[in-house]
Amino acid sequence: MSGEPRHGTIVDRRPSGGGVNGAVGSYIVQDDEDQRYYGFDYRQIVTEGFRTIRTGERVRFHVSVERPDRAEFVIRLDQPDPSEYYR
Repeated sequence: MSGEPRHGTIVDRRPSGGGVNGAVGSYIVQDDEDQRYYGFDYRQIVTEGFRTIRTGERVRFHVSVERPDRAEFVIRLDQPDPSEYYR
């Protein structure tokens, strides 16, 4: 992992484009501090439940050492209430 954790907001979700074959949903997070964009897919979401994130959610993440345009170890900061999430 590189450096300290970053904070950002999910600004886009694409149904494909992530994963080895590009068949996995991908996400874009915008860093709160420097406004840079980082991509990641559901495999980088650290959770005990569903590996999904919605646009507008706040997250904490690390920047990948191997690929500085990629986020990894993404953690949702505002867990939705399940009854609200599944309306």
